[in-house]
Amino acid sequence: MGRPGPGAWPMEERVDGRVAVITGASRGIGEAIAAAVLAAGARGVVITSRNPENIAGAADRLGEADRVAAVVARSDTEEGAATAVGAAIERFGSCDVLVNNAATNPAYGPLTDVDLGALKRTWEINLLGPLLYARAVWAAWMRDHGGVICNIASVGGRLPGWKMGAYNISKAGLIYMTRHLAYELAPTVRVVGVAPGVVRTRLSRVLWEDEERGAAMHPLGRIGEPIDVASAVVFLCSDQASWVTGVTLDVDGGIAHSSPYV
Repeated sequence: MGRPGPGAWPMEERVDGRVAVITGASRGIGEAIAAAVLAAGARGVVITSRNPENIAGAADRLGEADRVAAVVARSDTEEGAATAVGAAIERFGSCDVLVNNAATNPAYGPLTDVDLGALKRTWEINLLGPLLYARAVWAAWMRDHGGVICNIASVGGRLPGWKMGAYNISKAGLIYMTRHLAYELAPTVRVVGVAPGVVRTRLSRVLWEDEERGAAMHPLGRIGEPIDVASAVVFLCSDQASWVTGVTLDVDGGIAHSSPYV
């Protein structure tokens, strides 16, 4: 059979019929990813947060009550991971996509004197949590059925940043974990990542409140929006990226590759 012509290639990124778990999806990037996955045809989406009111509010904003399950689950415990993955399988019959989005950054300051309790909390949520969820979804579904795991890292995992060491190290670890899990879980499971630059979310408010300064940090001249990240996630989780694994895609307005540190 010959290679199909350009017009025959299916170019629209879709996740039709699949079920996704998205952690930390009560607002910001996580909520945008949930909306994008639903728009791309997902059969069901489980969104998680440890705050019942926040996750219920996100579910209301998303609508699609028959396709959205709001689950109260911690992002850094085995129990939380089992609860979220179990809810996807019980409610929708599968768990084909996992998006590890939940993150925190309470450990602000130089590594030499940052509060160790805050540092531990940062690493537990940003690095241990994604591993726990990956282990849960592998054991409960993907080992036998395949799927895609997408980790939301950060451009901070590529670059040193003033007083951001604890956060950046956790994200650098997540980028490496993405590569390592891709190696371990192939060929049935793809593991990919997205590394955003400064995106207009509550977590990164201190970096974008000065709009002009924040935009100037990025060669493309603007601060990122949650939909920029969500669009990349849908692509990486779709069949359009079926030969992509181990990669963390920079969605950062060009900042990583214009830095003297890279």
